Amino acid sequence: MDRKSRREKDAPQREFKGASGFLDSITQFVEKLGELAEKGESLRKSGEIGGPEGKVRGVYGLSIKFGLDKEGLKVEPFGNIRRDEQTGRPVVSEIREPVVDVFNEDTHVLVVAEMPGVGEGDLQLDLKGDILTIAAARGEKKYRKEVLLPRSFTRENMTHACNNGVVEIKLRDKS
Repeated sequence: MDRKSRREKDAPQREFKGASGFLDSITQFVEKLGELAEKGESLRKSGEIGGPEGKVRGVYGLSIKFGLDKEGLKVEPFGNIRRDEQTGRPVVSEIREPVVDVFNEDTHVLVVAEMPGVGEGDLQLDLKGDILTIAAARGEKKYRKEVLLPRSFTRENMTHACNNGVVEIKLRDKS
């Protein structure tokens, strides 16, 4: 059976069945990454999430990073849809987890977070050793993310800037 026929045959099984089906399909997505990378293909899915009160506004995505060092492949989720640890069912939070990249440079670590609609005055940063907490709220848009840093830093060695919803946090090594 050729690839197109197999894809058409499997399509009904891959349709979204509400938020639960959406999260279950994430597992399939991650499993297919290696195969897709080898063939140079791409995978794209979209759909609506249904809840008890109709459609639910939710964002879910994956940030896939390929490291040249010992980290290798790293898949990190972002958005506001999570799986409840007790029930295993998906829940939609009003707080989104932003896309965050961490760059380990020679003299500092640079953390870049994407939080559309957020300005400098909306930002809250908390640093405790090697854990940086980024939070922001403006109107209905709320973001929060804990970032594990490659080493510990002090607040005195931290600077930040926010421009058009892109937050850059520079953590300098002790001088």
